Amino acid sequence: MGVVMLAGTLFSCREDLDKSQLENYEGPYRISHNIELLHSDSALVRTKLMAAKQLEYLNQDTEFPEGILIHFFEKDGTLSTTIRADRGYYDRKNNLYRGEGDVQVENLQKDQKLSSEELFWDPGKEKIYTEKFVTVEEPDRIINGTGMEADEAFNEYTFTKVTGIIDNAL
Repeated sequence: MGVVMLAGTLFSCREDLDKSQLENYEGPYRISHNIELLHSDSALVRTKLMAAKQLEYLNQDTEFPEGILIHFFEKDGTLSTTIRADRGYYDRKNNLYRGEGDVQVENLQKDQKLSSEELFWDPGKEKIYTEKFVTVEEPDRIINGTGMEADEAFNEYTFTKVTGIIDNAL
């Protein structure tokens, strides 16, 4: 008799359970600080990604809420290009990085700078691109446009729509 009563008590407590506590957690499952990720090709470091904070999610997407900095290196190890953004995201399914906020790209060898509010980096295609407004500063001119695609080292680029060129600006 005592066992039956105890079982009935256990089942009745279960009905009082708050079902909102059973909802799936969608936040990050791992938080890392001061990270450095190196990507190499044939034992040579080609890119170095740095961030103060990294949030990893169950679907393997990653967020960099405090900013992201990516260095691109030549085969001889020389730093050639940097990308910096206020916030960063990595879409694992599409192998695609996205920078938001104040996004800056600098080709150190050509003294070129790009500014935009959003930029995508596709490591598989070795391309960077945006559909947003872009300003490119070169030693002898400034180019404004909407939409741009370039190789990841920012050596060659094309605009979707050029809105202005100022020669001998710098």
